[in-house]
Formats: sequence, C-alpha cells, structure tokens
Amino acid sequence: MKLLSYLKDGHDQLGVLINDMVYDMELLHPDLPGSMGLFLNYWEDVFPIAQAGELMLREGSRSSNNGIPLSEIQLLAPVPHPTSCRDGYAFRQHVAAARRNRKAEMIPEFDQFPIFYFTNHHSIQGPGDIKCMPDHFEKLDFELEASIVICKQGRNIKAENADEYIGGLMIMNDMSARRLQMEEMMLNLGPAKGKDFSTAIGPWLVTMDELEQFVVPAKENHVGKNWNLNMICTVNGIQVSEGNLGDMDWTFAEIIERASYGVDLVPGDVIGSGTVGTGCFLELNGTGKLHNPEYKEQWLQANDVVEMEIDSLGKLSNTIIAEETDFSILRKKK
Repeated sequence: MKLLSYLKDGHDQLGVLINDMVYDMELLHPDLPGSMGLFLNYWEDVFPIAQAGELMLREGSRSSNNGIPLSEIQLLAPVPHPTSCRDGYAFRQHVAAARRNRKAEMIPEFDQFPIFYFTNHHSIQGPGDIKCMPDHFEKLDFELEASIVICKQGRNIKAENADEYIGGLMIMNDMSARRLQMEEMMLNLGPAKGKDFSTAIGPWLVTMDELEQFVVPAKENHVGKNWNLNMICTVNGIQVSEGNLGDMDWTFAEIIERASYGVDLVPGDVIGSGTVGTGCFLELNGTGKLHNPEYKEQWLQANDVVEMEIDSLGKLSNTIIAEETDFSILRKKK
C-alpha cells in the first residue's frame, strides 16, 4: 500500500494511492484515522482494515468515484510531523570512498556497530521547494537515501525482531551545507547547522507487504531485511548518482536495535539509511579530484531541480530556492 499525506483545507490529510488516484482513508473505512500521525499510533489495529478497504477499491466492490487525481493535490511529507528523525551511516562503500578521498584509512569502528545522528524533525518536508539561506549555498549538497518510519512503540528491540516495527519505506534526501558542516564538526560536535535546514522525504510511504518480493538477505554477519531496489538521483535532468538499497551493510533492523537501547522508539520516528555509495557531491567531487586534480567541483545552485527515484518507492522532486536575504552566520565568525 502507498500511503501519502496531502494538503486539504489547511491541514494534512492521509490518503492511499491507487493507479494515480488518491483516496481519503474514510473512503476505505469510515473509522480509519485521517492523519498519518494517528494512523501510525494505531497501526496494528487500523492497517489490516485499510488493506481490506484498498483491496475492495481495487476490485471494484467499493465505489472509486470519489478519488482525486494525484496531479491535483499538493503532496506533503508522508509523515508530516515526525516524532523524531535519526539518520544512519549504513553503506560501507560511501564511508570508505569519502575517507579514501581525504587520504584517511577506513575507520574500523564502522564494522563494529551502526551509528546515527539526530537531525531537525521540524525541518522534514516533502516534494517541492527547499528554501536555502546564503550560507547553505557554500557547497550545498544532496544525499541519496531511503528511510523508514516506526509504527509501534518499542524499547530494547532486538535486531532479529526489529523489522516488525517498520511501517514502510520512503525516499530521503538528507540536504547538507558542507562548509557549515565541516567547520562545526572540527569541534567534534554535530552535524548541526550544516544539516538542520531541510530533510526531504516522500513522495509516499510504501508499506512492507508491497516490498516483500524485493527482499534480499542481509550481508554476512548482519541481521534483518534488505531490499533489492535501484536508486538514482538527477540534477536538472542529468543523472549524477546510482546505487542500490540492497547494498546497505548495516540493516534498518540493526540500526533500530542500537537506537532503541535504553530508549523508547515511538510511532512516527523516522530513520534514514545514510548515503548510498556515489550518493552525494561531496563523495563524487572527492573521487573526481583524486583522479584528476583539475576536476571541477559541482554543488547545488539556486533553481536546481533534484529528483531522486528508488524502484517501487516513487520519485521525490525538489527545487532549490534562494531566500531573499544576505544574512550570513559565516560572516559573524569571531
């Protein structure tokens, strides 16, 4: 099932996508919640009801006359108000390439435990404009990722059971202002201002049952599901990145295990995979300069259109917009 949130009468409305038509949840069953937040909180009770209602719509045993064409709605983030947002570091290829490019040895701790950071869950957004301040354009970058949302509360969740807590998968673009990020992380704290201005997810949440056919085994000595789903990113129609979600070394299940250690995970928590190999300009530029010192770096510019597509998860499209201001915190450095 493809669950999405869209703007209706000034608030977020939960719907299901069927053949490019959007149906509000009440059309599947009158008792279903109308927001993603409520739906996630009562997932185990309402998801089977929603599945049955969707099947009736598909089979024609329930009227489909009240659907809205996808092209006529304003999509929001599938989870418009996440309770938190963590982002992982799951692809060894990306980590190894980024370290190689700055002439650093591969960090052995990568293979010992999965790591993540917290980002600003109030800056989660869906398709559409990404507003950037002047300092963000100092090496503005995309990051091609997937993400999950937690659909039931848990604490000290073992990796062997963790996939049960995943409501579905979404595309994620973890936007990064690299100059801000690199300067602040020299103080061994962060990332903060280099990351907190925007994280895009969407265009919809694809539930686990719909992805079962793409499940592949975790890598050796790892636990949990992976999915054989191709990932690409284009900027202004030109492909700049390609990878596969099945290349995750640390699984979402293993990240959940670590994230829930001594901590409650709650419905609505979003967790990103981290960047796929070749999945950002920082890595691509570093690799280019490693082979050719004259390589011209590329970064995102105002009015660029960034589109990410993952098999079966859809296409997430965002346009970079420059805020009309000259305010700079970089210029305020003492």
